[in-house]
Amino acid sequence: MIRKPLRPLARILEARERGENPDAIERENRRLRHEDMRDRARSRAEGRLLMLAVMFFCAFSVIGARMGMLAASEPEEPRAQASGHSIIASRADIVDRRGRVLATNMETHSLYAHPQQMVEPERAARELARIFPDLEEERLLKDFSGDRKFLWVKRKLSPEQMQAVHDIGEPGLLFGPREMRLYPNGALASHVLGGAGFGREGVHSAEVVGTAGIEKFHDDLLRDPAREGAPLELSLDLSVQAAAERVLHAGMVMMNARGAASVLMDVQTGEIISIVSLPDFDPNDRPNPPTQGLPSDSPLFNRAVQGVYELGSTFKILTAAQAMDLGLVGPQTVIDTSPPFKVGGFRIGEFDNKNYGKATVEQIIVKSSNRGTGKMALAIGPTRQQEFLKSMGLFDPVPLEIVEARGGKPLIPQRWGDLSTVTISYGHGISTSPLHLAAAYAAIANGGILVKPTLLKQAGPVSGTRVMSPEAAEASRVMLRKVVTEGTASFAEVPGYHIGGKTGTADKPKEKGGGYYKDKVIATFAAIFPAHAPRYALVVTLDEPVETSGEKPRRTAGWTAVPVAAEMVTRIAPLLGLRPDYRDPLEQTLTSTSE
Repeated sequence: MIRKPLRPLARILEARERGENPDAIERENRRLRHEDMRDRARSRAEGRLLMLAVMFFCAFSVIGARMGMLAASEPEEPRAQASGHSIIASRADIVDRRGRVLATNMETHSLYAHPQQMVEPERAARELARIFPDLEEERLLKDFSGDRKFLWVKRKLSPEQMQAVHDIGEPGLLFGPREMRLYPNGALASHVLGGAGFGREGVHSAEVVGTAGIEKFHDDLLRDPAREGAPLELSLDLSVQAAAERVLHAGMVMMNARGAASVLMDVQTGEIISIVSLPDFDPNDRPNPPTQGLPSDSPLFNRAVQGVYELGSTFKILTAAQAMDLGLVGPQTVIDTSPPFKVGGFRIGEFDNKNYGKATVEQIIVKSSNRGTGKMALAIGPTRQQEFLKSMGLFDPVPLEIVEARGGKPLIPQRWGDLSTVTISYGHGISTSPLHLAAAYAAIANGGILVKPTLLKQAGPVSGTRVMSPEAAEASRVMLRKVVTEGTASFAEVPGYHIGGKTGTADKPKEKGGGYYKDKVIATFAAIFPAHAPRYALVVTLDEPVETSGEKPRRTAGWTAVPVAAEMVTRIAPLLGLRPDYRDPLEQTLTSTSE
């Protein structure tokens, strides 16, 4: 900055020429400089005061506005922010077809320790071992006395356990909030739900992820924030499921069976209304997978989906339906079932060495003739038989919405010759799951359309692939009804509900060394009801049943699986909204047609 001089030379020289005092010029310039300095200082001070006033005004305005907002809001307790909040993912509920909760979330707490902050680690270890019997006092004391700065004690605490730990008064024992999966119905539908556990977890939060069943299959869907917590609606009916489980468990105990399974399916939509596998488990406390023995020894094994068995004579109606669909036979076509009947050097026999002689196709199904069914299969031929069974979905796992379904792959022969064609026609030499069989019977029940089984609620009937003509399906339904009224499934007659079905008893194969047990069977009853206008397909399977009320033990399905299925229909039909009709429309139709 260039300052103006107080004694400018030019003005001094002019003043001296005029005889004036040069000092007066300096005094005047000094006065002007001081006035200018004072004006600038005053201007700066006024600007600062103005800025300070604006700042005070803004601050008081913000404070006033905030006070006004607080005064107008509802009182609320302050909440501390959890450091692990980013890993908390909400998980949608799972409900049945009527909106009743099958799986939900519950707030709980975890217990962790900071050993270096503990005052009395010995006492803490002793008290924790008393509260949690599964914890060892010596192990806890070793962990508390070491160099670790952090360790988990329990991932989940009940409110009672949390209070008991709190009463210990140990500052090194701390709690962290989290959510856990809760199954309020316990073991009900456990094989469908599967279970859930913790994924990523921190001190203040944990990620809930599916570990099995539909929880794992639809894990991403259940955790999708775009759904805004909308529940996943299943096709199951909680009341029907509970009744089916009670009846099947009682039947398994009465028939001294090793295990049991049942499937109830809507034949129009493919919806699974009930699916049961026994023994079962509580998904709230899911057991560990077995490390030895057979998979079926574990309650985690889903017999209805993962279990593949030779289902015996229940396959005979499929053979008859295909033969009728191809025009090879009709319901009244006569086939000679007299012995001998050999295929590939092997003799094909009947149960109890019976001889049904010349019988119609209808009689062959009603009496359950192996020879008659085998002769129909030979007329069909191996290639067409394979194509038909493949179209029925019996070569691949059922695409059901649980992760275990992919393990239910049917067992089919590597070499499919005439002998395999005959034995498979009556359910031997091919192993499928009860769910496969339920889907096949649903196709017969609905007029020949194969619908995909599903555990998700459907809006209405769904489209499927036609696998047989309506006429063949109708004739097959008539035969299944006569199996109950005149044949091997007489115990399945439930007044008012007109059940049609087919029994199947197959020797159980040995786990090692090949061959079959002589005194162990898989007994199955596959049914549709009401037979004149079927709405549901039901399959009941018992593993190693023995009925002991008579002089000799009886293992056939007619004595074991059939009574259990009949009791199940008696219990669940009213729950399904089916009204009993004590007139049999199918019999009336047959009578009027014959007249």
